[in-house]
Amino acid sequence: MKNMLNHFKLLSVSVLFAAGCANHDIVKKDELVPSVNSNKAPVVANKSDESPGTKGDVKEPAKTAADVPSENGNSHIIHNEAQLQAALLKIYFDFDSYSLSTNARDMLSKNSTLLKKTSGIKLRIEGHCDERGSDEYNLALGEKRARAAMNYLATMGIPAENISILSYGKEKPADPGHNEDAWSKNRRDEFVIVK
Repeated sequence: MKNMLNHFKLLSVSVLFAAGCANHDIVKKDELVPSVNSNKAPVVANKSDESPGTKGDVKEPAKTAADVPSENGNSHIIHNEAQLQAALLKIYFDFDSYSLSTNARDMLSKNSTLLKKTSGIKLRIEGHCDERGSDEYNLALGEKRARAAMNYLATMGIPAENISILSYGKEKPADPGHNEDAWSKNRRDEFVIVK
């Protein structure tokens, strides 16, 4: 009996040790997870328990080009400008910043892939800010955000002459709230197909 009790203690300690050593962050935030179906875009994994607006952790909607439906069931193929417009992803910024986060760069790469598949498209990048700061300051910051995205798209092979920028500053909030959750949604660039 004493021998059995020692084996049980040893087994219990081994299980606790193994559980304590387990890697709980198997998929890290903003890490690309390869899709099983190679026809679909990679999925960005986000931890749901992280709060938006913290430095470097800009929370973004989980939308990909695969979200766009098509007539033949092949959801990643864009057939018209309306589908392209729906597939273009917004990017988000930290407070008082126009630096592109890793997540924003990933979204811009996906946007550039979509834009390269459609020739002759004119794109307008609209820069937005949250409600804090003066009108003049936010107009300038919105322009810097739009220009940062335009420059990045140009490095990805999108002709700069096909891109225009416009700053709305704080005039068109995505969320009218007055807290960090709302503000994090308002610090963004939107991509609009120009007819």
